Amino acid sequence: MVWFTPPWVTVPSGNPPYLQARARVTAPGRPGETPEQRDDRNLVDLLQELRVGTLGVQVLFGFLLGLPFTLRFSRLEAWQRWLYLGVVMASSVSIVLLVAPVAYHRLLFRRHQLESLLRAANVMAIAGMVAVALAVTGAVLLVTSYVQPGVPTPVLTIIIGVLFASLWFVLPLTRRRKAPRPGSQDRD
Repeated sequence: MVWFTPPWVTVPSGNPPYLQARARVTAPGRPGETPEQRDDRNLVDLLQELRVGTLGVQVLFGFLLGLPFTLRFSRLEAWQRWLYLGVVMASSVSIVLLVAPVAYHRLLFRRHQLESLLRAANVMAIAGMVAVALAVTGAVLLVTSYVQPGVPTPVLTIIIGVLFASLWFVLPLTRRRKAPRPGSQDRD
């Protein structure tokens, strides 16, 4: 909102009265940012991250849905079919978890519940990413066990699993443990 003062009205210098009251309550880490602005920014960031994660798992899910209708699906061994079902379920769960914050937001729209939405959506997004990692790792196991059974199957599956674990979880959690808590004076 732009503060407009007609030329015939005299206003003391400085912020307009409605901004002066808001300027006192700021969010930690960003000078001048109100808690509401912080929540809005966090929601935009979260929704952008969910778009990226959801797109990848939807592509995987689409591939998986078509797989049983191919001629070669009947050649899978019993354990590979069970693995396939597990991967489909992990993909389904990840889609549910990654899209749930959007539904949550729509149903709470204009109800002033943004902070609770952000807390719940954060948990759902993390759980959704765990499900994505499991689905992709399982898909790698399924494909490699069909294409090149034997030693390459566990090796490639373990490599992918370790990459997910280290880059998606261990590295950020290590950094999080070393980072100062929100609101503390130490900043990087």
